[in-house]
Amino acid sequence: MPDNSRHRGFLLALLAIVFAVAALTMLGHAHENGIVPVALTSLRWIAILLLAAYATVRRSLTAWIFVGMAAGAELGHDAPATAMHFQVLGSIFLRLIKVIIAPLLFGTLVVGIAGHADLKKVGRMGIKAIVYFEIVSTIAILIGLAAINMSRAGVGIQLPVVAEDLKNVVPHSASELILNVFPENIAKAVAEGQVLQVVVFSLLFGLALAIVPEAKRRPMLALAESLSETMFKFTNLVMLAAPVGVFGAIAYATGHMGLGILLPLLKLLATMYVALVIFVCCILLPVALLAKIPVARFAKAVAEPVAIAFATASSEAALPRAMENMEALGVPRPTVAFVLPTGYSFNLDGSSLYQSLALIFMAQAAGLHLTLGQQFFMMFTLLLSSKGTAGVARASLVIVLATATQFHIPVEPFFLLFGIDQLMDMPRTAVNVLGNCLATVVVARWEGEFPPKENSPAPGI
Repeated sequence: MPDNSRHRGFLLALLAIVFAVAALTMLGHAHENGIVPVALTSLRWIAILLLAAYATVRRSLTAWIFVGMAAGAELGHDAPATAMHFQVLGSIFLRLIKVIIAPLLFGTLVVGIAGHADLKKVGRMGIKAIVYFEIVSTIAILIGLAAINMSRAGVGIQLPVVAEDLKNVVPHSASELILNVFPENIAKAVAEGQVLQVVVFSLLFGLALAIVPEAKRRPMLALAESLSETMFKFTNLVMLAAPVGVFGAIAYATGHMGLGILLPLLKLLATMYVALVIFVCCILLPVALLAKIPVARFAKAVAEPVAIAFATASSEAALPRAMENMEALGVPRPTVAFVLPTGYSFNLDGSSLYQSLALIFMAQAAGLHLTLGQQFFMMFTLLLSSKGTAGVARASLVIVLATATQFHIPVEPFFLLFGIDQLMDMPRTAVNVLGNCLATVVVARWEGEFPPKENSPAPGI
C-alpha cells in the first residue's frame, strides 16, 4: 500500500504539472487561436484539483499549503469580488499565530537559560560557546540584511494596505528606544505585542531562576518546560489551519493586485539561497580554517545530519546523528552534550539570516522606507527574540511576524512568505545544523580538547 500511494501521488503530481503547463502554453496563444478563456480557467482548476488529490494521497501539510496558495491565487484572478470576502480566513489564522508568540518565547527562553544551570560548572566553555553563538548569529543576520537590501525583492509589490504612519515604525529618540526595551508591566507588554519587552522579561526571569537553589528551581523549570512543549503542540494544531488561512489571504491579495503580486517570491527565494551560500563559504569555512579543523573530515562527518535536516526541514531530526558523528570525529562527549543542544537554542545561523531577510522583505512589500538605524534596531530585536525556538514548526515565521507586529509593519506580505516557507525552511535548517556542528568542534578546539588529526578517530559514518 505505501508503494501504491507513492505511485498514485507521483502520477497525480505529474498530471497536475501537465495541466498547469498546458494552461500556461495555451495562454500565450489564446488571442492568436481564439481559445475561449473558460477553457484556460478549467485547465487551471483541474491542475489545482489534481494537486489537492496529490496532497490527500501524500497526507502532506506542505502540499496542502501549496494547494491553498494556488487556489487562492486562481480565485483572486477569476473572481476578484468574491475573493475579497475570504480575507476573514487569513485574519483568523493570523490571530491564532499571534497568540502563540508570548507564551512560546517565555517558555523556550526560560528553559534555554535556566535549563542549562550547569553553565556554572562548565564555566569557561559555556562563556566561550555563548560568545561564539552570538557573534556568528549576528553576522548571519547582517548578511541577510545586506542581501535583501541589495536584491530589493519586496520593492514594487505595493500592497493595498499601506496606510501605516512611517513615524510609528520605530520610536523617534534614542531614549525612547532604550526605554521601550524594558517592560513596566509584563501583562501590558503581552497585550500590546511588545515582543522585545517579553524577551527581556524572559531572559531576566531565566537568569534569576538559574541561580535559585535546585530544590526551588526544579518546579518552575518543569512548568516552563511543560509550557514550551504545550506551545509547540499548540503551534502544530494552528498550522493545520495554514492551508485555509493562506487560501483566504492570497485570494484577497490577488483580488486586489492581480497575479503579479506572486512574482517577487522567486526573487526572494534566489536572494536567500545566494545569501546562505555566501554565509557558508565566507563565514563558516574561514572559521573552520582558522580553528585548524580538518575540513574534509568534518565535511564527511556532517554530510548525513545536514542532509537529514534539509530533507525533513527539522533540526531535531538531525540531532542524534549529529551528536554521534561529532563524537566520532574526536570531540569529547561532555562537550558535544553541552554545546550542540545549547546551540539549538542560541545558534540558529540559517534561521537568523532568513528572519532578517524576511522582515525587511515585508517592510519593502508594504512600501515602508526604513533608515539604516531603524533596520539595525529591528535586527537587534530579532537577535534576542529568536533564541530558544528551534523545536517548534515554522518558528522563524512566528518570530518574523512578532517582530513585524512590534514595529507596526503591515502583515499582508506575511502570507506570501508562508506560501513558500517550506522551500526556504529546508536550506536554513540545513545551515542551522551545519553551524551547530562547527560550533561544537570550534569550542572543543578552543578548549584544547579536540585532538590533532593523527590522533582522532575516523568518523563512524
